Amino acid sequence: MLDRLHLAPHAVARWAAETPATVALQPVGGTGVTYAQLHADALQWAAAFAGLGVDAGHHVATMIPNQPDAHRTMLGLGWLRAVEVPLNTAFTGRILAYSLAHADVTVLVVAPEFLDAVEAVADDLPDLHTIVVLGNTDVPRGLRPRVVHRAEFLAGAVDGPTEFVGPEYRDIHSLMFTSGTTGPSKAVITPWALMYQFWSWVPGGGARPGDGLYTPMATFHNSGRGAFNYAMSTGARFVFRDKFSASAYWDDVRTYDIRIAGLVGPMPAVLYSAPPRDDDADNPLEYVLLGPMIPEMEDFERRFGVQAVTGYGQTESGMAVTTDVDHGPPANCGRVRDAYPWPEVRVVNEWDEPLGPGEVGELVVRTAEPWAINVGYYKMPEATVEAWRNGWFHTGDAFRYDDDGWFYFVDRMRDAIRRRGENISSFEVETMASEYDGVVECAAIGVAAELGEDEVLVAVIASDPRTFDPAGFVEFLAARMPKFMVPRYVRVLDDLPRTEASMRVRKHELRAQGVTPDTWDREAQ
Repeated sequence: MLDRLHLAPHAVARWAAETPATVALQPVGGTGVTYAQLHADALQWAAAFAGLGVDAGHHVATMIPNQPDAHRTMLGLGWLRAVEVPLNTAFTGRILAYSLAHADVTVLVVAPEFLDAVEAVADDLPDLHTIVVLGNTDVPRGLRPRVVHRAEFLAGAVDGPTEFVGPEYRDIHSLMFTSGTTGPSKAVITPWALMYQFWSWVPGGGARPGDGLYTPMATFHNSGRGAFNYAMSTGARFVFRDKFSASAYWDDVRTYDIRIAGLVGPMPAVLYSAPPRDDDADNPLEYVLLGPMIPEMEDFERRFGVQAVTGYGQTESGMAVTTDVDHGPPANCGRVRDAYPWPEVRVVNEWDEPLGPGEVGELVVRTAEPWAINVGYYKMPEATVEAWRNGWFHTGDAFRYDDDGWFYFVDRMRDAIRRRGENISSFEVETMASEYDGVVECAAIGVAAELGEDEVLVAVIASDPRTFDPAGFVEFLAARMPKFMVPRYVRVLDDLPRTEASMRVRKHELRAQGVTPDTWDREAQ
């Protein structure tokens, strides 16, 4: 059983007693927060949430950029054993409304800059009764949910409880939204044990008390949340930025004496693409957790004087395969983990029968450790049963492995797109694209980006191809979807490639064709 000291609320309480003056939270360019301060804040926020009627199992959504209040919220809700629903701060319109309604959210904590987006959908959310705004702002006229500003919210802690049970590894930490394929996005039921294991594979003996651990990943991603939980569990100093900055990255590492860092998606390629400098290796960074590795990984390590490790994981499974500093060929994702949660991993065919080395099939995962990976999709029993068929979680990704036990990602079997660290639902892109006047049918796919991961391409059948305006189409979508979902490429076709029997679109053919000469490119305009 996972010790509760691996869970952020209990870990912060521990270090507040043992090393109260050590900095726990350090926003780049901001004021550090000690473990003693952070623990006191966490208890105050727990009491304030209790004053709003929040209790164990209640669903509280958050739309907060990377700032200490996001971590205070996480800890306060954790002490109450409430369930956080962290939402991407780019969400707007129907995606925001769907997420709040589907997750049965009654309380929303939001930064002032996102209140307008909430106001636009509030009438569609009858169960949302309270909005906590983390700052002073004018309350929109006619906004139905009660609005409580930060000062008023915290003042409610005075008469609140002072002692809390706090979470166990089996309690639900959050509902984490991940991209849908043949339907809307799914809310992954994420236990505290799963949140811990996202980062429990740090090399070099792991983080030590006081170590600088740096990540620019947001708290609405498991990468950012898992890194924070891990840093607190080890007594490390959690250093963070609101957004990744390649130009400031190495200055941050030096300024804040960073020993361990995390990078995702194209970030390693962006750092490597910068012109070499004589002082590239003059930094305190020892270990970088990243994925995927770039082909120049060994030169990256030499140039910056670091040791890299990689792995493959999902919101649902955590990190199924990982490497140590002996990370093997750059194209691989790792070997099966031999530490918590001791997962079992297979590559299987369409009947879930195990395949041998070199054969391509779907990666499936399970573990004997209770609560260590997802426990289903919230309010989606059919999707849960499908994903967990035959007692294995099906990742939807095609893999192969070699005779040495290295696992290699081959392709996405499920219809999802990943752009700049964000998972994108092709279903949701297609739904909104189909509303544009002149679109008869469309298909959204991911095509390879220059620095890794995907760019979004929408293939369109237009009612009148001669007058169809890709720029107007993209402008229409930009007003209705998060920026990371807006297509870069638009391709107008007479028809889409289809299967003969069911007439389903053969998206693998579109992906294989990629960006053709007749494809419109938003960035080339």
